[in-house]
Parts: sequence; structure tokens; C-alpha cells
Amino acid sequence: MRKIISVALCVLAQAALLNSSHAEVSIPGYELVHTVPVETNLATPDLSDPITVWSQMFDSATEQIVIGQFYAASKPGSAFDKVIERLAAAGQRGVKIRFLMEEKGKTASEPSTIERLKQIPNLEFRTLDYSKITGNGIIHAKYLVVDAKTAYVGSQNFDWRSFEHIHETGLRITDAIVVAQVQAIFEQDWQAQELIAQGKKVPPLNQHNVDANHQSEHYLVASPNAYNPAGVGNSETELPALLAQAKTEIRIQLLDYAPLSYGPNRTRPYYAVIDNAIRSALARGVKVKLMVSNWNTEKPAINYLKSLAMLPGIEIKIVTLPKASTGFIPFARVIHSKTMSIDGQIAWIGTSNWSGGYLDNSRNLEVVLRNTTMAQRIAQLHQQTWDSDYAQSIDMNKDYPKPAKGQE
Repeated sequence: MRKIISVALCVLAQAALLNSSHAEVSIPGYELVHTVPVETNLATPDLSDPITVWSQMFDSATEQIVIGQFYAASKPGSAFDKVIERLAAAGQRGVKIRFLMEEKGKTASEPSTIERLKQIPNLEFRTLDYSKITGNGIIHAKYLVVDAKTAYVGSQNFDWRSFEHIHETGLRITDAIVVAQVQAIFEQDWQAQELIAQGKKVPPLNQHNVDANHQSEHYLVASPNAYNPAGVGNSETELPALLAQAKTEIRIQLLDYAPLSYGPNRTRPYYAVIDNAIRSALARGVKVKLMVSNWNTEKPAINYLKSLAMLPGIEIKIVTLPKASTGFIPFARVIHSKTMSIDGQIAWIGTSNWSGGYLDNSRNLEVVLRNTTMAQRIAQLHQQTWDSDYAQSIDMNKDYPKPAKGQE
């Protein structure tokens, strides 16, 4: 009975949420796109889904498509399989396609998917070992651009699971300035791949920090700063700068959070850039609601989460999505969105996890929207999962088991 009442209340809350936001889920130049994991009671019928959006973008292409991704994995018969068919149809009608993937992403990819991509007419497939540029980093960004007119940036990987079994958030972008910048990032990394293939070094584009374009209400920031094209601000300095502007409330949703760097060549094992900014906001009296996935419960990351949870003004919840009815799916059934809403006025939608190695050494893209419509809709998305049965407050006394990711 309690569960029935809980579900009913959740449905009522969702209905109220949608009634308040149905009229406006996009602003000029930007449309919010969302993946709801199947077999959950989460719902966003007012938002477009990436299956529809990516298919529309590929169908609209007349000249070129560029895609930057960490890895590629499809599944026969999946909804995402149809998206690849739309990409193939674009190539068949003569659209030039360039696909750039992280070299290390091969281990997460399905070999058959890569071979399928390579067989698409007019598609050139390349891999880039980004660590050969920064010493330790990856292409972690997930984006595409069609005809240099429309871009997509978000947390969705080129993976069938990201379109069915993972909580994801992204943006379809027609803002000409930002689209051109996303295209420029692709061109920079495409040329970098050519230089590395020739055994040459990739020269940095920036010797000093590049500030975001604060003259615009909506802008792109990216990492790493040294290899950002002209006009693209540094996400590593912009994120703490935005956190410093918070006055009342910050809502954050992430796959994981930890002031740590990972990898064999890490230069800063303790990465406090973001953590210091959040603790500073708390010290000013700003309320913080941080929501992370159950993948974030491994040690030592969970210890840092517990440390943060000790501070006044912060609430931390860990989200565990139910297993699919078809059984365990590796690297799925998880929240993967990377979003933030500040004071209901600023929205952050990106591709970075909030730990070392992402905003400093890896290729990632983030979009900042100083717009109440988007900021409040991101806050509502956060609230829906926050209030669900899947989200539980962090337990300071619990010894969390190792989460099942790639295997049970």
C-alpha cells in the first residue's frame, strides 16, 4: 500500500511539474533533450528524446556531419540502431561524414559497430589518443555538428544504452556562434590526429587562461584550455567562477564527484578545484543539493562524499536505478547527466564528470545558459529524481558495497 501511495504521489508531482513547464522547454538557439531510463517511473514528455533529435539532424544533413565521441556501441534491434541507419542514409546520399573517437574508447566499443561505421559511404573514421596531446587525458566529449548549422552537446555517448537505459541530458543547438565553436573544436582535434599520425607534436593554442564570453547570455566553454579554439572559454575556471556567483541554491546532478585525479600519469592526485568552490559556497550560506550515481560509492570517492556531507547546508543523495527486466546490462541503469542549476537562473549542461582529469586534461564541452526557463527546467529534472524512490540520502555509517558496473 505504501508503495502504491508513493507511486501515486510521484505521478501527481510529475503532472504538476509538467503543467508548469510544458509551454517552454526551449529558448532561441537551444532545445533541451533528455533520455529517461526505461522501466522507471521518471517521465519528461515535454522534452524531446535524442533518438528523435539525432535522427532529425542526420536526415536534415545535406553537406557534412562531424561527430566526436569517446566510444561507439550499438545493438541490433535497439532504438539506437535506427539512428545509425539514419546516419548511413546520409552517407549514401553523399553527405561527407567524419567520425573522431578516442583511441582508448576501443575497449568500451563494440568492434562490429566500428566496422559498421567504417562501411558507411562517405564516412571517414579516425581515432585519437588524446593523452599524446596532454600527457593524460581522453576525448570524453559527446557531440556532433550537421552542416555547420546545428550542433548537439550532451552526456549521451554513441551507445545504445545511453538512449534507453541511462539518465542523460543534452542540448540541440542552433545558436550560430556556439555551433561554429563546436565545429572549430572538432577541426582542431581532427587536425591534431593528423599531426600525431605524422609523429609530430600538437602545438598549444593558448598559453594563458581564456575567459568565457560573458558578454553573451549563452556560451560554450571547453577543456583543456590550452587546446581550445579562439573564443572558447576555459571550463576549468568557469565552473568555480559560476559557483562563486551562487546566492541561495545550487542543484547538481552527476555520474560521480570526487576531488581526485585518476590514471597512471596524473599530475595532481588531489584535485580540489571544484570541491573548494562548493565548500566556499556552503561557507557563504548557499544551499547545495548534490545528486550522484551509485557508481560514486567506491572508495576512496565515497569517503570524500561523506566528508562533504558533514558540512552545514549540503544534502547529498545517491541514485540507484532498478535492474532491467531483461537482466543485468553492463555499464547501464545509471544516472549519467552532468547538469547544474544555480539560483534558478543559470543552467550548466555538459559532458564532464566532476573529478580530476576531465576539466584539466580531457576534451569536454559545457554549455552555460543564463536563462530562467532552462535553469528552472534543469532544477525540475533534478527534483524529479531527487524525490524518487531511487534517490537515498548518503548514509555516513554505511560501508557501501562495490557497485556493479561492467559485471555483477
